Amino acid sequence: MSFTANQIAELVCGEVVGDGETTLSGFAAAEAAQAGDLTFAEKERHFAAAEESQAAAILVSGSFESSAKVLIRVGNARIAMARLLPHFYPPDVHAAGIHPSAVVAATARIDPTAHIGPHVMVGENAVIGARSAVLSGSHVGRDCRLGDDVVLHPRVVIYPGSRLGHRVILHSGVVIGSDGFGYILDEGVHRKVLQVGNVILEDDVEIGANSTVDRAALDATVVGRGTKIDNLVHIAHNVQLGQHDIIMGQVGIAGSTTVGDYSIVASQSGIAGHLKIGREVIIRAKSGIMRDVPDKSSILGVPAVPEKQCKRQWLAVQQLPTIIRRVKAMEKSLGITPEAS
Repeated sequence: MSFTANQIAELVCGEVVGDGETTLSGFAAAEAAQAGDLTFAEKERHFAAAEESQAAAILVSGSFESSAKVLIRVGNARIAMARLLPHFYPPDVHAAGIHPSAVVAATARIDPTAHIGPHVMVGENAVIGARSAVLSGSHVGRDCRLGDDVVLHPRVVIYPGSRLGHRVILHSGVVIGSDGFGYILDEGVHRKVLQVGNVILEDDVEIGANSTVDRAALDATVVGRGTKIDNLVHIAHNVQLGQHDIIMGQVGIAGSTTVGDYSIVASQSGIAGHLKIGREVIIRAKSGIMRDVPDKSSILGVPAVPEKQCKRQWLAVQQLPTIIRRVKAMEKSLGITPEAS
């Protein structure tokens, strides 16, 4: 799609500096921009690259000036970019209807505006809302509820009884509602504890490829409204994720842990079970969380401690070789042998 610079500025409450009738037909990074593209710049070095590019206009925040390019000045260039991209690259539209190869139970209720793709299975009493799209090879189990504008990408599996709110997006390979990992040692064998709860994904949740959310033992595993989960993440049974959390790739959260609203768990971190992670917490990458974390904390390390404390510990460890050499020199000057000490 094409827009004038004036139209773009109106979409993001920006100001045009230069020819507002300049036509913009794409959005690209500076190094890949072609004639007619819009690019963006947050810092001086980014702006220099954007000015040298073929782009017709630059989305900027700050006091940048250019004699060569049209500028669209906004409060935050990155936020403006996120708002504009769907206008240049609108999402796929899936035609309403049920593909002939889909297997849909007679008791399922599917909105006439929904799309059911090839080789999809929809179980008994499942409900699929308006404009939702269930793409090829996906499975929606019995008694599931999918809200409006939900998108299940190819090969998503939704186990029975799961609840998905409006505008939920699940990428390829996601599994929702598989059994929680519950066993108890009984007379020398691991006896399975049936997991008879379900999973609730609230409105505007998005989950990346090949991630899993386990069903609860008795109640519900909940992912709060607006929370975004990256690829290859495991959410165990009875976990309660707050609203607008960010869970990055390869994170594992063990059973019955709660995470407060607006918290961030960075990649490859692990959180033990039955913990309470507060609101607006930041867990840095590759951290191991073994205890409760209070609100607005930033923690790091294994086991995780406050970020500043962890960095001091790392610096101290780096100094150990020097300290050891100094101690040996002192022992030698005092005539102390390692055996004697």
